[in-house]
Amino acid sequence: MFKNTLKSSSAMALLLGAGIATPVFAQDSELVQLEEIIVTAQRREQSLQDVPISVTAITGNTLENFVSAGDDILALAGRVPSLNAESSNGRVAPRFYIRGLGNTDFDLAASQPVSVVMDDIVMENVVLKSFPLFDVDRVEVLRGPQGTLFGRNTPAGIVKIDTVNPNGETEGYVSGSYGTLGSATVRMGYGIKISDTISARIAGIYQHRDDYIDNSFTGENGALGGFNEYAGRIKILFEPSENFDALLSAQVRSLSGTSAIFRANIADGGGKANANFDRDVVGFDGGDGNNQEYDTSVFSLKMNYDLDGVIFTSITAFATADGFSRGDIDGGNPGGPGFIPFQSDTQDNVDDTDQFTQELRLASDNDSDMTWQLGFFYFDSDLQVTTNPFFVPASTVKQVNEAWAAFGQFSYNMSDATTLTAGIRYTEDDKKLDGVFPLFGSVFHEEVSSERVSWDIAINHAVSDDVSIYARVASGFRAPSIQGRDIAFFGAPSVAKEETILSFETGFKGLFMEKRLRLNGAAYFWTMDDQQLSAVGAGGNFIQLINADKTKGYGFELEAEYLVTENFRVTSGLSYNHTEIKDSTLAVGTCAQCNVVDPLNTNGFALIDGNSLPQAPNWLFNVTAEYRVDVGDGEFYIATDWFIEGKKNLFLYESTVFNTEGDFEGGLRAGYVWNDGGYEVFAYGRNITNEVNKKGAIDFNNNTAYVNEPSVWGLGIKANF
Repeated sequence: MFKNTLKSSSAMALLLGAGIATPVFAQDSELVQLEEIIVTAQRREQSLQDVPISVTAITGNTLENFVSAGDDILALAGRVPSLNAESSNGRVAPRFYIRGLGNTDFDLAASQPVSVVMDDIVMENVVLKSFPLFDVDRVEVLRGPQGTLFGRNTPAGIVKIDTVNPNGETEGYVSGSYGTLGSATVRMGYGIKISDTISARIAGIYQHRDDYIDNSFTGENGALGGFNEYAGRIKILFEPSENFDALLSAQVRSLSGTSAIFRANIADGGGKANANFDRDVVGFDGGDGNNQEYDTSVFSLKMNYDLDGVIFTSITAFATADGFSRGDIDGGNPGGPGFIPFQSDTQDNVDDTDQFTQELRLASDNDSDMTWQLGFFYFDSDLQVTTNPFFVPASTVKQVNEAWAAFGQFSYNMSDATTLTAGIRYTEDDKKLDGVFPLFGSVFHEEVSSERVSWDIAINHAVSDDVSIYARVASGFRAPSIQGRDIAFFGAPSVAKEETILSFETGFKGLFMEKRLRLNGAAYFWTMDDQQLSAVGAGGNFIQLINADKTKGYGFELEAEYLVTENFRVTSGLSYNHTEIKDSTLAVGTCAQCNVVDPLNTNGFALIDGNSLPQAPNWLFNVTAEYRVDVGDGEFYIATDWFIEGKKNLFLYESTVFNTEGDFEGGLRAGYVWNDGGYEVFAYGRNITNEVNKKGAIDFNNNTAYVNEPSVWGLGIKANF
């Protein structure tokens, strides 16, 4: 019944958002049209309608609505077709999934098939991916393999974040808000022209939430759930001539508070939390308050030289992160709720992670029928993670990863209407792990390496000035991985060889109804060989890397933006993702207490052939609406956003417990702007129906799960100058 309801409601809302129903009121004589969207999905500025890739662009203003209550980067989940995200590490180490492809591995050294690129810098480590979103120009979600221009570890796609740059003008803003649960946020951004050749921008954010969760085991009120987060960024732009510019950037972050809240025995059939769940109460006998602290810094220098029709670009970046997260992993105590076979209290420390990247590019800068770019990329990182289970001495694992690549892409206008784009990239990737288990004096060493050519080819044809169609074939890969966390639990490291993907995609992009309706769509099919999967949890609490022989997926995305009137705008998105594991012998460990529906082999492991991938919702629908009206000397607005999620499995095996279906969440913001946009007061609500959605689970001990953020309501004020 839910599937039928979801399909019907999604279709109806999509049609509404697409503007199939004609407005009953007349338009002003002045033509009302949608703004052009400029993206950099192909490392150069282009109109979204001309890019032969399935791309969603979210502006900074829309993003501000999503994170009004102090939400982190996970707020993107469900807001973009085919995009899911979750984390069992609190406000660090997010895990992204695009078109069903992701990695459920919760270790801080885990590799991911979705890359996060911030200001042209790849954020490889999962801690770096969690940098807070503030003073953002736009976020672009690129679906499908991006192996040519962005390299390895992008077989699923990219979340590309571009923050606001200095522009030679003096302007800025400051905003503050306060809401329930003691949720407070202060944001600011200020750009200034220092001289004729130097301009700068400084931006920052402070976010706070009170500890609102009581611990019934210790009797402490307000024991967990809060956080304090500070982040800042400074950019300095030097433009001494028309032929050269340099952008220096430095950003830092400091986070302290509560890591993920694990809830004992709340997972139940039907995908919802059972009667053991109480959002405001836990019964932790371990975890020391589930404390979490992290510090992150990123420094970069981007230089552009105009060499008479050829642009030379150099991007040098260095990033570092350190901190720890601790958690009562079993989510409770022997007295309840529910049965807990044994206690689990674990802390993971990133003792030191350093990342250095260097990219060099040459790109054409002319109006000819042929445009091109050539580049070289170097990556080097060191990561040291210490895991302490507290019942044995802590163990330390160090990973070193070095990679380099050479790449090129060209676009050729075959005619006034048709453009051919093709690219190729050669990559070498080397990784090694050293680990020690002090209790037995065991020493481990693993090394893996790979060489791979990635490529893509696409053709874009303009049917008219406002409508284009495209087709794309792309390959990509994820470099071999080593997982060493099992050393802390009497296990040996596991290794997964590289995974490769071949993806076919076709789509259309168009402006209709006198450019008041933007409608984009894509259909895709991909096959992946040797997909790297993480068999997490189960009875041994291991993280074992495995390779599936083959995995297949197909689906579609539809997006619409409709400017109903000059004052009323609606957007909507719908995606369907089908994934299937194709490996008749692949088996994984299962949960300790739940009912597994997969067939078992002679060792009691679940055979997962034919299963969908974890954290891959089959349906995802989102809608936003904003209405503005002149009132007095200012403007009143009201905006809302919603997403609905279809069936989703949480692990590689299927059970009656670890799945979800029908999750949804909505937000609201209303405000008044006056003095020509100089001042704004607003009210906001996030998760306004206070839905309890299971985001993930822990299966090795009991039916433990973690859920989405609670409902938060608040008021705020903003000044632009």
